[in-house]
Amino acid sequence: MTTARTATPSTARAINDRLALNLLLEQGPLTATELRDLTGLSRPTVADLLDRLQRTGLVAVVGERGEQRRGPNARLYALVASRAHIAAFDVRAGGVTLVVADLAGRTLATAEVPVEDDAAPGTAERLVRTLRETARGAGVEQLHTVAVGAPGLVDPATGRLQSTGKLPAWHAELLAELRRLPDTEVILENEVNLAGRAEYRIGAARDRDTFVLMWLGHSVGAAVILDGRLRRGFSGGTGEICFLPVPGTTGLPSADSSEGGYHGLVGSVAVCELARAHGLPAPDDGNAPAGEAAVRAALTALGPGEPGGPFLDALAERIAIGAASVCVVLDPGCVVLGGEIGRAGGAELAGRVERRLAGLSPLRTEVRAGTAGGGAILAGAVLTAGDAVRRDLFGEP
Repeated sequence: MTTARTATPSTARAINDRLALNLLLEQGPLTATELRDLTGLSRPTVADLLDRLQRTGLVAVVGERGEQRRGPNARLYALVASRAHIAAFDVRAGGVTLVVADLAGRTLATAEVPVEDDAAPGTAERLVRTLRETARGAGVEQLHTVAVGAPGLVDPATGRLQSTGKLPAWHAELLAELRRLPDTEVILENEVNLAGRAEYRIGAARDRDTFVLMWLGHSVGAAVILDGRLRRGFSGGTGEICFLPVPGTTGLPSADSSEGGYHGLVGSVAVCELARAHGLPAPDDGNAPAGEAAVRAALTALGPGEPGGPFLDALAERIAIGAASVCVVLDPGCVVLGGEIGRAGGAELAGRVERRLAGLSPLRTEVRAGTAGGGAILAGAVLTAGDAVRRDLFGEP
């Protein structure tokens, strides 16, 4: 027989502190009365935790609530967002985008750094130097945590980045340089997984604890969230749908190349080719902005006799083939279309995919357009870094 253990006073205090801090983080400045109403805690308990959190420097009085009578009950308490600072990286083949933020996730500074020569010596050092300069320009001398989103597999056991394609050597060198920053935690995550977290927390899947984000851009991937948890798999490869063998491609994928797989059907190069076949303007370089432009051109050509509708139908057919393969295995109930192509197609493309998917799979699946925006990877990285800070400062499990 198992006997339930009663929480010790110190454990109860820690739980109450975390509850109050998270409310202040999510809802902004609150009075003690508002905290009591939201937490259900007693007046003495709230007074005690506010006093304790002020002594630790995590909470401060920032004003008074105007409609309240003056005095202790009118004081507004807020999280001290400058208590810790974080940074986030979106690492691509051609460079990085980075952001410096405070504890509340508010952006303080950003920078974009192109990398034109993959083999140029000192690239990683230059990128880290840019991070330091960007942080100092925002008045930040110490970073608590840096979260990095990069293409490839992130081994759950070692945290190392493993390429599923040909990634520049400076990607690994950048991680090594970041890990030399003093007193700074560095978190590495697959970039699509970070976008999935952003859609889950602030985007199209906020009301879902189970869904799959399909990332459609220059590359193709997926983030799988089941029962509120991001799933990585044994080797970190959950969601590598670019290797999925599907009909309609020129061959089969291999261990070294996804060209014969799903990537060859819905990647930017394939989407641009499909657009041109339907008489739509599409650049032939096949990068992610080109695929996005092709889809936007189709949306402007949706009138009777225009090529936009047939193109979107054909694209939806291709997307639905991969989505059906995912859905009959995972049954997520919801698929979110992200990446440059999914974002550009919006509700129009999502609706067409949902209708086609309903004819391919017996499992009812809603298809939504991603709403986390073009900065979904960076937003997910900021959320991930912020979670790490809270675990440290708030004592969260």
